[in-house]
Amino acid sequence: MADDAVMIRDLPEDERPREKMNRYGASALGNPELLAIILRVGNARMSAVQLGQHLLAHFGGLRELAAASVPQLSKVKGIGLAKACQLKAAFELGKRLAATTKHAKPIITGAEIAADVLMEQLRYHPEEHFHVMFLDARNQIIANRDIFVGTLNASLVHPREVFHAAITLSAGAVLLAHNHPSGDPTPSKEDLALTARMVDAGAIVGIPVLDHVIIGDGVHVSLRERGLMK
Repeated sequence: MADDAVMIRDLPEDERPREKMNRYGASALGNPELLAIILRVGNARMSAVQLGQHLLAHFGGLRELAAASVPQLSKVKGIGLAKACQLKAAFELGKRLAATTKHAKPIITGAEIAADVLMEQLRYHPEEHFHVMFLDARNQIIANRDIFVGTLNASLVHPREVFHAAITLSAGAVLLAHNHPSGDPTPSKEDLALTARMVDAGAIVGIPVLDHVIIGDGVHVSLRERGLMK
């Protein structure tokens, strides 16, 4: 054990993460302490809290840590497959909770509501995810699906996948969305070309594209609101 390593058992009781959470609530804990509770134990050189600090430093912050894959987490010294899966499961639960709404199937009346539904689901991905909301005649969500993962352009993301699913689901309309891993939701030329192609295909099959919402890091852009759709 390193000379400067401080094990959790050596801390005053009020400073131990579990005891601190029990007494003061989860909001009283810092990120390394919350991570320590998920990790449960450290290793021979670091306490669980120090391991949490190491993880945050290694990935560059909580956002980057949440986006890391299980293989990436597993490669960090002191984090094996079990701890990596524990961390990923905790972050996934947080994302799902943040994405829930008061209504199981919210009515999409504008880009703001669509962004609220999708923000936590899409904002942390390290690659682009092209996502489609399938809506009924009242603009209530029937289904949410990832259609494509990777660099978006009109030649790779084909309308066939979108509108085959829309027809199968008897959708009355679709809303397109994708994330920008950079955090900046400014539309690219490729985004505009892809949107135009989808709008044209929707017009042919009679299923309109209501909007294309680009998700950044806590911010979004609506192509419809920007006047960038037909």
